[in-house]
Amino acid sequence: MVIKASLLPAIFLLVYGHTLSANKLDSLTHMALGACLGEITAGKRLGKAALLMGAVAGNLPDLDVLAALWLRPAANLLAHRGFTHSFTGIALVTMLLAFMMNKWHQRNMQYRHWVWFIGSQLLLHIVIDACNAYGTGWWEPFNHTRVSFNLLFVADPLFAIAPFIATLILLVKHGSYLRRKPIAAVALSCCLLYVVQAIVCKAVINTRFNRQLSTIPGNTVQRYFTTPSPFNTWLWYVVAETGSGYYTGYMSVFDGKAGMPLHYFPRNNQLLRGVRDTTELRHLLRFSKGYYTIVPVENYFVFNDLRFGQAGGWYDAAAPFSFHYYIQSPEGNMMVLQRGRFAGWSWPVLRSLWQRIRGT
Repeated sequence: MVIKASLLPAIFLLVYGHTLSANKLDSLTHMALGACLGEITAGKRLGKAALLMGAVAGNLPDLDVLAALWLRPAANLLAHRGFTHSFTGIALVTMLLAFMMNKWHQRNMQYRHWVWFIGSQLLLHIVIDACNAYGTGWWEPFNHTRVSFNLLFVADPLFAIAPFIATLILLVKHGSYLRRKPIAAVALSCCLLYVVQAIVCKAVINTRFNRQLSTIPGNTVQRYFTTPSPFNTWLWYVVAETGSGYYTGYMSVFDGKAGMPLHYFPRNNQLLRGVRDTTELRHLLRFSKGYYTIVPVENYFVFNDLRFGQAGGWYDAAAPFSFHYYIQSPEGNMMVLQRGRFAGWSWPVLRSLWQRIRGT
């Protein structure tokens, strides 16, 4: 069976997308990064155990997902990537775990070695998380501002592939630390280079989008943001806020010089007058950073957070937003992010994504 080269990216995205059903690949990415970093920081002293311990340590901040067992969905949105993803939180956890590991597992590792091993894992985790749109509470509990650099989609195969391959090689490869360390170092270097090229792509998109903002009627843009579309850093979702709503669109770094059409969504703030002011609603407003629309559906309202893009928005400008929250029906908001972010993927959708990435 011969597969056309042009279909290979779509095949890779399809396989990759289907493994993402519960945001599992985000955890797998952290595990692979943690394993590679563990090899570099402790492989000499721990051997292959550094891979396993690094993979575990690389995911520790995400234990905050357990808060979903007792918190309401809106509150859980802010609890996730909150204190456990702050510099204060990782400092406390690092010192505590380093003390415990130094007491129970003294094999060639002193306290300072454990501090370096655990601290570097946790720091890498919160830096990577800050690269996507969700927002990370670096400054908790002293400041509730959440950091979002909007450089990577939450699961990007091109970012993750190098540490995955390196981890598999390191698991089966025998030899001295000096022969194993370069494999992990190359994998992490590839990730760093990928982030650098994402910064370059974002700069290109921002420059083009800034030029196009002057064409918006009334030139009333108050602020804007750009963030990658699923699984790549070449097609970007762009949003410009005006006084009453938002202009959204998708721009590829391979597009021609002509500006892309933008679609307008009214904020519909007036609809909130009919909604009781609740802690849940205040959580949603804070979580969205003010990028939201309210849409009436049957006998209730839907809160859309624009930061997470649209489900297939690159081929349907009026596509629904990935993050949608039923204000008067909180029991229907379980897995609120995953249900929209990874819903509806199919061959036609992936082909349209690949075609749009290639530019117009």
